[in-house]
Amino acid sequence: MLLNVRKPPTYIDIAVSLSQKLAQFAVKRDTEAGILEDEIKPLRESGLLDLMVPKEYGGGGATWVEALKIVYELSKAEGSIGQLYGNHLNLTVLSHISGTPEQKETYYRYTARNQWLWANAIDRWDTKLKITPEGDRFRLNGVKHFDSVVAAADLRVFSAWQEGVQEPFFCIVPKDRLGVISNWDKIGQSRTDSGSFIFHNVLIDKDEILLPTNPSDSAFASFMGILAQLTKTHVGLGIGQGALEAMQEYTKTISQLKPTSGLDSVAQDSYSLGDYEDLWIELKTALRLADEVAELVQAAWDRELRLTHEQRQEVANAVFSAEVFTTRVGWMIANRMFELRGNSTTATNSIFDRYWQNLRTFGGVSMPWQGAPQTWMRTHFSLQQASC
Repeated sequence: MLLNVRKPPTYIDIAVSLSQKLAQFAVKRDTEAGILEDEIKPLRESGLLDLMVPKEYGGGGATWVEALKIVYELSKAEGSIGQLYGNHLNLTVLSHISGTPEQKETYYRYTARNQWLWANAIDRWDTKLKITPEGDRFRLNGVKHFDSVVAAADLRVFSAWQEGVQEPFFCIVPKDRLGVISNWDKIGQSRTDSGSFIFHNVLIDKDEILLPTNPSDSAFASFMGILAQLTKTHVGLGIGQGALEAMQEYTKTISQLKPTSGLDSVAQDSYSLGDYEDLWIELKTALRLADEVAELVQAAWDRELRLTHEQRQEVANAVFSAEVFTTRVGWMIANRMFELRGNSTTATNSIFDRYWQNLRTFGGVSMPWQGAPQTWMRTHFSLQQASC
């Protein structure tokens, strides 16, 4: 009898299993506003929340290539969960980029030990939250707008403004901090509740305010924007593939054929098959591009403070290009899926509407290729040519 050797599950195995669980009730949850605790609980139990925490601090020690594949996998089942998890990953490394070495270690260890979920309400246009010094500490007063993801998080990052200071402070406020009251207002995109936090004399320590990386003018100090855009790219890819897979399954059930077609289902129609082939080719090309850019981002991440401004610009151009192409492909899938439904397109069906709505709300309201900076150029992507 041969031994049955079972390998421990990989991060991808865990993500696929979690994605399948989320997909079972995705349509029902999509009709309800808000991210509920019973959706976050499986994330906590999965062990994926400390994925980007280095092993030396008790975390998973994954690369960005591995982590973004998880974002993509979760987004296939439910774009909102993929976005929530992607934002969480970005914020777990925030103190690594914009913090002192002590803050970096503290928040990495907190995340790994407690499986804490991160979220943020950072908006440079929203200046209603004020911060004032009080001895060695600070007080927060005012209002901060947020969505339900922030309300559910264990660690929340807020931007606050001090009188006479031109740049905001980034404050990390735990969920149970006294003086923070949520004010709900159920309006906004699918799967979110919009609202605001009211801060009344909320006391925070100076260690809860992220200090700039030293040196603050380093290329690595502004790396958060690159991570956020590439994460957004993988969320869009996941939503696009989820939509295409759902549409293919639905096509097998369509029976609205012309009597003279001689076909048993729309899935056998050569025109439909050609459309699907075109969409899959575009999607696979976008996936290949995103994977290649993720490798480039990881190479830059590994350099940290040794990253030059020229290298950062190269990576930023690559990420921008991947986001542009992914958004176009996502829109192509979202629009063509209604055409492929044929006569049933006029019927309201949240199974498909949610993909279009999430793509539009998350990545399509402001097209990334509109208003691109004049210095942006088309970039060829090759890891062999990367200088990072």
